[in-house]
This record gives sequence, structure tokens and C-alpha cells, in this order.
Amino acid sequence: MNWNNQGGGPWGPKRPNPWGQGPQNGGSGGGRTPDFEDLIKKGQDRLKSFAPGGQFGGRGIGLIGLGAVVLWLASGLYTVRPDEVGLNLIFGRYVGTTQPGLNYNLPYPIGSVIRPSVTTVNTTEVGFRSSEGRTRSGQRDLNEESLMLTGDENIVDIDFAVQWQINPARAFDYVFNIQEPDTSIKAVAESAMREIIGKRNIQAILTTERGAIETDVKQLMQEVLDTYGAGVVVRLVQLQKVDPPAQVIDAFRDVQAARQDQDRARNEAETYASKVVPEARGEAARIQQEAEAYRERVIAEASGQASRFDQIYTEYKKAPEVTRERMYLETMERILAGSEKTVIDQNGASQQGVVPYLPLGEFQKKAGAPK
Repeated sequence: MNWNNQGGGPWGPKRPNPWGQGPQNGGSGGGRTPDFEDLIKKGQDRLKSFAPGGQFGGRGIGLIGLGAVVLWLASGLYTVRPDEVGLNLIFGRYVGTTQPGLNYNLPYPIGSVIRPSVTTVNTTEVGFRSSEGRTRSGQRDLNEESLMLTGDENIVDIDFAVQWQINPARAFDYVFNIQEPDTSIKAVAESAMREIIGKRNIQAILTTERGAIETDVKQLMQEVLDTYGAGVVVRLVQLQKVDPPAQVIDAFRDVQAARQDQDRARNEAETYASKVVPEARGEAARIQQEAEAYRERVIAEASGQASRFDQIYTEYKKAPEVTRERMYLETMERILAGSEKTVIDQNGASQQGVVPYLPLGEFQKKAGAPK
């Protein structure tokens, strides 16, 4: 609808038309730019040419529809990054997995694609919560998660972290079988840790079996998650803190110190025993060897004496008188060899009653004295 600028139209005779001036000089352009209403009218005329009954008719509509279908189908192209896998869905049902690169699936609303990251290592904390930039002392402890009962009916405070990631070969299990992965994995981790701790004594937990506990918890978690069809790989279980409860930690430290003293005393006793016992065994072996040597010597001497007696007896039978005389002289020689001797002449008594004698002992002393 054109407005008459002469009459002023709805804007009045003195208010200009905001859409511009209409044609002047009886409708001829006269070199002036057509107003906005003319441009709208020309656009409407062109659209009518494509409508049914227009210049192009159904052909134009078909071309437009074909172009829309092509654009819709082309929207099904998508790219999977190197750290992802693509899960294709048709009407919400899983139909296949695609690898990194350019892939295609029917576009929305028929098809859709889920692209989970399978290389990201996620960390689940149990017993404590930390945030980036916080130190260990700034972490918030959760006693309802960390306090656990041991096999010997003691209580231990354990904080640990679990590192896990999506299994690239079972990414569809992770997406479709677990509704809240972080919550489920934390529950499995806490349950596995409680089961493993419940089989051990507190002393071993606090000292020597930390590595074994981490390995056992990791294995048990993986078995449970595989049973659930979680599509998760447990990479690491790491104990952050293993202590007695804060209320009794001083008493546990005293007990620990006493156990260390006990171990030290036992080690010292074992060291002393390892030194003394070999010495005692060596001394016993020496005494036994000396006794055996003495026995052999005595037996040899007795055998020699018996053999000598047999020989003397043989000679005695040949000449008894001579043998007795010889035996007597040899015996007296052995007896009197070390004593002082005085020879008395019983047949040479003088008239004055003095018995003459020969002091052999004095002669022997003089002979042995140094000159």
C-alpha cells in the first residue's frame, strides 16, 4: 500500500514518511532511489514466482527440498579426536564404534554420536577431598569413609586415591551401564578396601603390607567393575595415609615404640647367640678332640706296656733267676736315681765303732756345680 505524500498519509502533511519519499513527478523515478515499500513489493513478487501457479511452480519447491535433504544428510559428518572414540546411536540404540578421524552417522533426530575421552586418567579420592593447589595439610578428611575395622578388631584411618580411565575397547559399557561413574567407582573402591583391611592385623597394615594392600585392592576393584560391565580400567591404587584414629594415636605410638624396643632387644640377643654358640661349639669340638687324643694315647701306652710285659714274661720263662735279678736292679735304679745315696760298708767296721761310708751325693753336687 502506497502512501500519498501530498496528503500526508497517517504522518500528517508536515511530518515526513519514515520509510522515505515516494516517487516524485507523477510516479516516474526521475533518477531517485525507490523507497523501502517498493523493495518489499518486488521481493514478494519474486517469491510468488516459486509458489504453485508461479513461474517455476513445483520445480522450485523440489529443488529447495532436495537442497534441504542434502544439507541435512551432510550434517551427519563428525570428527573424533585422538583421545576419543565415537559411539554411534540410531534412534538411541548403540550400533557401532568409530575410531579417531572423520566419520559419518545419520544426523539428528535419527542418529546421534557420543564421544567419551578414553585417555584421560581420572582420580577418585576416598577418605579425604582435595582441590588443586591445596597441600596435604589443607585436605578435608572424611571419617565416615576413612575409618575401617581390621582383622584383629582394631580401627585404622586410611586415606587413598584410585586412578582409572575408560577402557577404549569397552567404552559403550561405560556410557550405557553406569549412570554415575564417579559415585559407583568410589563405592567399589571403599568396599574393596574395607574387605582387604578386614583380613589383616593392624600392625601389618601400619608397617609392612602397604604395597600388598594396594595390589589386592586394585585387583579386587577390577574384578568387581568387570562384573558390573563398567568398561573401566583401574590403573593405580595409592595409599595416602595409614594411621590409627586420632583419638588413640598417642597410645599406638607408645605401643609402636615398645615393639621397636622389643625387636631391638631380640636382635641383640640373636646377635649375641650367633656369636656365643659357634664359640661354644668350637670349644666343645676342641675338648672332644683332646679327649679322643688322650684316649688313643692311653690305649697305645697300655698296649705297649702289655706287649713289653709279654716279652718279659717270655724271657722270664727262659731264665727266671736272671730275669728276677735284672728286674730288681732296674727297679732299684729307677727308684734311687733321683735320691741322695750313701754307701755303707758293713764288713769294714773300725775298732772305734765308726762306720765308714762313701758320700756319693756330695760328689754328685760338686760335679754338677758350675766351675
